[in-house]
Amino acid sequence: MKPWKQIYNFAFGLLAVLFVSCASAPKPLVAIAAPVWPSPPDEPRIAYAGSYSSPRDIGQSESVFTRVGHWLTGENGESLALRKPCGLALDEKGNLCVTDTGAKTVCLIDFKNKIWRRYTAAGKTQFAMPVAVARRNEVFYVADSSLGKILAFSADGRLGFEITNALVRPAGLAITGTQLAVVDSQAHAVFVFDLAGKFLFSFGRRGSGDGEFNFPTHIAADGQGRWLVTDSMNCRVQIFSADGKFLLQFGGNSDTPGHFARPKGVAADAAGRIYVADALFDNIQIFAPAGQLLLTVGGGGGASGRFDLPAGMVIGADNRIYVADSMNHRVQEFKYIGQP
Repeated sequence: MKPWKQIYNFAFGLLAVLFVSCASAPKPLVAIAAPVWPSPPDEPRIAYAGSYSSPRDIGQSESVFTRVGHWLTGENGESLALRKPCGLALDEKGNLCVTDTGAKTVCLIDFKNKIWRRYTAAGKTQFAMPVAVARRNEVFYVADSSLGKILAFSADGRLGFEITNALVRPAGLAITGTQLAVVDSQAHAVFVFDLAGKFLFSFGRRGSGDGEFNFPTHIAADGQGRWLVTDSMNCRVQIFSADGKFLLQFGGNSDTPGHFARPKGVAADAAGRIYVADALFDNIQIFAPAGQLLLTVGGGGGASGRFDLPAGMVIGADNRIYVADSMNHRVQEFKYIGQP
């Protein structure tokens, strides 16, 4: 092709992209009531608020040059979409951190500034199976179960340090105060470090008694500083004091409400209510601080408020609830709207 024709074709394509992006009128939206739980006529407590699968869902706009690049390469930008979100965390600013085991990435979603960042490595170490994340003071802590370590890195992707001692298959992370708790599924224990990676103490061993674990997977801290641990193969949640002393447990293996089949993500809201995701029941069960069942949310499927293999969960200070809906390739957001 002659050079002048190449220039003509490029200019024509550029104008076409600009015309479509500027002139296309949005289709009118049809108002659809958001799902709530429990269903009417009962007073609603939980409402569906939205879902996030790609940067477009937070309103991140592409520059003209990015759109032109997609046109030239035949890409549509969907390479940035979530594939299999797993672990979730919120930092002090309310930014959402997401581990994506399908894409082997860690994402930072800045809702306020409409920015979606992706990390594929910490320094020169490529992520292999990033399953959990936490973030404090601009530092990411990522549990990679395949690498068998915790990777701490800065916002610019530079590796700060690694935690490897005593870890076999880290699966869950949580931060409270100056402590970082790591659930190790294969070691059947929780290891606690300071935020610089120094080992402090551990608790748990394999078994089915109080304070024992059988492949635990997720951990969270409540407002009292207690550790909430999903003891997955024992089909229960156990609660420990800040120093690792057993306090109570609830759940058990059954298909009746208040029990579990494959408990995964766990979190507590501002009132101390405990939320547990079950990857087999495809729902969220909500419990009082002492373990009494209050409400069940969701069920299997791909519609709003339905789940397909829910995993990690996190709740903000404003009682916004985020759930990694793994096989639906999205993070769903809910809001507690009942009385405190």
